[in-house]
Amino acid sequence: MQLKTFKTVWGHTGTLEEAAKMVNEAGFAGFEAPAKHDDPSHLSTLEATLDKHGFEWIQEICTAGSYVPRRRASVSEHLSDLESQIILGKSLKPKFINVMGGCDAWPIQTSIDFLKAAMDIADKYDVLCSFETHRGRSFYCPWNTAAILEHLPDIRITCDFSHWVVVSERLMDSEWDAIELAAQHAHHIHSRVGYDQGPQVPHPAAPEYQAALESHQRCWEAIWAAQQARGYKETTMTPELGPDGYLHHLPFTNAPIADLWEINSWIGHTEQAHFQAWKQTSKIKEVQHG
Repeated sequence: MQLKTFKTVWGHTGTLEEAAKMVNEAGFAGFEAPAKHDDPSHLSTLEATLDKHGFEWIQEICTAGSYVPRRRASVSEHLSDLESQIILGKSLKPKFINVMGGCDAWPIQTSIDFLKAAMDIADKYDVLCSFETHRGRSFYCPWNTAAILEHLPDIRITCDFSHWVVVSERLMDSEWDAIELAAQHAHHIHSRVGYDQGPQVPHPAAPEYQAALESHQRCWEAIWAAQQARGYKETTMTPELGPDGYLHHLPFTNAPIADLWEINSWIGHTEQAHFQAWKQTSKIKEVQHG
């Protein structure tokens, strides 16, 4: 199994060509980005950039709003958004689609019904949708997610455990049953490091957040092990530390305390090394138990 890393365009303020240069320099495989329905030129620019550099593309879809859904949007509105955005991006042949879908305020059965219908839409267009563990959405916490997954054996999910950490105010080592269940459904990882009072540490390399980083790494190893057991030949990861209240700023000056691309590329390189070390350890364990 190999690990492919992707650059998020969330927080990128330059052109896509400038982002492509960063991808190439970092040795990433491509972009994770939405197909913007409100910008007619964006899709053609994205397509040209992907073709020029031979990049892969993970499409990002938010249903019924942006990262936080419209509170009163109906299930049918969420599904309509999903379908229209799948249609919009399909010509660019996404590797798969990361979906921030549903609403945290829904009853569990409503989320189950929504996700079943969403999977049917994905099948209709012959695309793979991976549904993200994200605050504000159906998979916003470990316990609701576990309850939903029990009813949807074939669903694939994107694991961003930083959301669960801040929602529950604790690292996920105490919720290992939920992590192991999520790992059985995991298709993709968003490797942001959260801590008990926030979704994003100031800098993942800082020694004061080593415990948070190592806790997330244990969760990612559980995913890799589950994917390997399921026959995955590659696993994907998007380092997704971002702006919009996630990145810490100094008071009064509002100056950011870290550079987003520096910390995202640090995560990418650190996790590539971590993955290779984990893979070697896994081989040794196989020999010992063989």
